[in-house]
Amino acid sequence: MSRMTKAADYLQEHAEELARDIVHTVVPRFETHVPKEEAEAAVRMYTDFMGMLGEAISSGEEKLPAGLLKWSQENGERAADHGEKVSLIVSRYPQSRLVFVEKLTSISAKFELTTEETVFVNKQFNYMLDMSIQETVLAFEKVTDAIIKKARTEIMDLSAPVVPLKDGLAVLPLVGSINEQRARYLAEQAIPKIGEMRLECLIIDFSGIIQVDEMVEQHLFDVYRILGLLGIKAIATGIRPDLAQKLVNMGADLSAIETYATVKQAMEQLK
Repeated sequence: MSRMTKAADYLQEHAEELARDIVHTVVPRFETHVPKEEAEAAVRMYTDFMGMLGEAISSGEEKLPAGLLKWSQENGERAADHGEKVSLIVSRYPQSRLVFVEKLTSISAKFELTTEETVFVNKQFNYMLDMSIQETVLAFEKVTDAIIKKARTEIMDLSAPVVPLKDGLAVLPLVGSINEQRARYLAEQAIPKIGEMRLECLIIDFSGIIQVDEMVEQHLFDVYRILGLLGIKAIATGIRPDLAQKLVNMGADLSAIETYATVKQAMEQLK
């Protein structure tokens, strides 16, 4: 049995022991506190990694173990699901890398590996670690992007609630700022849902609007046109003088829209 094979077998057979030693050595070097459960999770991760490193070294070729990328992706997804920060994950790699190299150098000496063999072991380790970091971050960002997208959609839903008032009549209270993204959401997402409610009239209340971006006027008028095509009468309420002036300055023709000062006034006219 060659020296390299013995070293590789040692890494695989003592993977957990080596991983625990590495974690206990590196944790005090971190600037941030590492809870006990996180340290134990790191032991499990490093145990898997050490086993895969032994597998790669035993082949004598520079290559990625079959399960490394999948393992790294799962680590990134798990970190994102737990609300961890990718900056914290990445910031711990430099110290971890140093401790790994120290441990691998010691093992190389233990099995009397040549300089060339020791370099190979460290090159394989660094290659695997770099690829693992890359896949972990990519998977983390993918999950995080999905979480953010879902949260934004939920916020949009909450920011445009359609409140039924009576049969065939509902009110859509708008609150905050109307930017292009939110106006597009109203036209493309909220209106189809409104169409399913079998309304005869929808009151769109602007009294809670703080400001309107200059690029959204077209989208807002698209909402009125789409509602008309669906057979739903659209009424605007709560358009303050300053907001009305801004809309006029933007080129909006408010004369084409039935408006009232308040939702109460609109409802009284609809009786």
